Amino acid sequence: MNLEQLRQAGVSDRRTRRLCGPGGPWRRLHPGVVLLRNTTPTRRQLLHAAVVRYGPRAVITGSDALQAHGVKCPPAEEIHLLVPGHCRVASCEGVRVARTARLPDPVVVDGLPFAPPARATLDLARNEPDPARIRHLLTLPLYWGLCDRHELLAELDTGPQRGTAAVRRVLRELDDGPIQAHGLAVRVLDAARLPPPAWDVTICDRRGRRIGDADAWWDEIGLAWQYRCGPGPSGGFSHLALAATGIVLVRCTVRQLRQVPHEVAQELARAFGEASRTPRPRVRAVPMAPLGDAA
Repeated sequence: MNLEQLRQAGVSDRRTRRLCGPGGPWRRLHPGVVLLRNTTPTRRQLLHAAVVRYGPRAVITGSDALQAHGVKCPPAEEIHLLVPGHCRVASCEGVRVARTARLPDPVVVDGLPFAPPARATLDLARNEPDPARIRHLLTLPLYWGLCDRHELLAELDTGPQRGTAAVRRVLRELDDGPIQAHGLAVRVLDAARLPPPAWDVTICDRRGRRIGDADAWWDEIGLAWQYRCGPGPSGGFSHLALAATGIVLVRCTVRQLRQVPHEVAQELARAFGEASRTPRPRVRAVPMAPLGDAA
């Protein structure tokens, strides 16, 4: 809550200072911003406080924005805010403020304004010197199906070019197909409401001999999902060998993940029920090397 709101509620500035003093029941988070309890603030409370401090046009970007869009990534130490270029406000403890002439239209999540996924990702990557770390950051929105490589390049082209050479180089070399396929699959699973599977496994018999591969695998019931199948006849017959063991197998293409996700989700849910009612096949799964590094 800011001081003006407290004044309108009949709390004087002097009383506010006393309540925020040592041993008081309130805590001052930023100049003019008060938490009406003297406890360690949550990340969400800190985000609200930062937006109150820097005004209604402030937009949260970076890792906090990616988290709001559903990406599993740790928060940065500092909250990263974008504000209009004409603002003359300084960063304060725990908040890094960047003035920009390209303030994005915010995506409001639970009452807080966040930068779109492509902008939030690039705001993170531009400040990262390590190419391996840059690659990891750029794979995050692709892995979770929030945007594609062309959207990232378009966002990069419309922003300031200074300091973007390393980001641009990594983006041009990045093969986003396998990474984005996983993001689409994650969204299909959310719709199907199934337990989380093991990703990218090789299915072997009891002697350890390879039978075939699965993009997703539910070990307790013996359900396999292959979602990178090519259209038409596939190369090889590993899917037939998998089905011959008694594994319940669902197969689809990346195009189907993108164009008919609800139908794929329904088929997965149906197959999960079928696998739950049948004996588990005598096979075991071995993890494969991951295709992306954003998991």
